[in-house]
Amino acid sequence: MRAVIALIDRLSISCAVVASVLLASAVVIVCYMVVIRTLGYSSYWEIEASIYMVVAATFLASPYTLMTRGHVSVDFLPWMMGPRGARAIQAVIAVVGIVICLYMAWLGWHLTLEAIASDERSTSMWRPVKWPLYVMMPIGLGLTALQYLAEIFRSASDEAPAKAPLPRMEAIPEPAPGRNEHERRVSAR
Repeated sequence: MRAVIALIDRLSISCAVVASVLLASAVVIVCYMVVIRTLGYSSYWEIEASIYMVVAATFLASPYTLMTRGHVSVDFLPWMMGPRGARAIQAVIAVVGIVICLYMAWLGWHLTLEAIASDERSTSMWRPVKWPLYVMMPIGLGLTALQYLAEIFRSASDEAPAKAPLPRMEAIPEPAPGRNEHERRVSAR
């Protein structure tokens, strides 16, 4: 069970790395566009290419965000119910998440196939095909459903939630008891 969880976690981390590269590439492309336009040249492909990359990054980062508990959630009810109740609620939420992700992935797959069959293209001057944009939906949501499954396995095996492998910022330490900076400035006058 742990090997399956670890494999799914590694897949989610790999997707997050790809998403990071796509986001960085989109930033570079937009900066290139700004420089080119500032120099008086015209360009037409940069905005759409960066949109494709950001959409892909969003869907590819979703499993990693779930793995590291980065999605917005309301945890008051599980906190009030204790460990067993919290585990039951998390299992129900994970099952609902799997169903929704698989349904949306199925819709995205059909959208992708229709775009391929009709050679659907953007209406911009660049006119790229749209299926690469659409295919990110079934890929990202399918992988998110897989990560939900890993979370169910993790909960069933009493394994701790995955920690983000990237360093997190430490909390800002509380100021020492006593006067604050404003009080010190006023009393120094």
